[in-house]
Amino acid sequence: MKMKNPSHPGDVVYWGVLEPLDIPIGKAAGILGVRRATLSDLVNGKAALSPEMAYRIHKAFGPDPDMLMRIQAAYDMAQFRNRKGAKTIKIKRYHAKAA
Repeated sequence: MKMKNPSHPGDVVYWGVLEPLDIPIGKAAGILGVRRATLSDLVNGKAALSPEMAYRIHKAFGPDPDMLMRIQAAYDMAQFRNRKGAKTIKIKRYHAKAA
C-alpha cells in the first residue's frame, strides 16, 4: 500500500535515532564525519538521504541502511506523484501479443 505523504528520511533519523539518544546535531555530525550543515539539511528535510549517509548512520547508530534508503525512495515517489508533472505523462500500457 502506497503512502500519500510519507515522512522525509531526515525526520526518521532525527526522531528515531538522534532524539532518543539525546545527541545534538553538531555532535552527531562529528560522529558521522560530516559537516553540521550537511546533517542539519537532512534532518530538516532540505536534502535527500544519500546511500553514503545511510551507511554512515548505520555504522554509527545501527539503523539498517537499506530501510533508510527505502524511506527515501517512498518519499521521492510521493513527492513526484504530488507534482503536476507526473499527471502530464501520457503513456499507453504495453500489452504483449499472444504467440
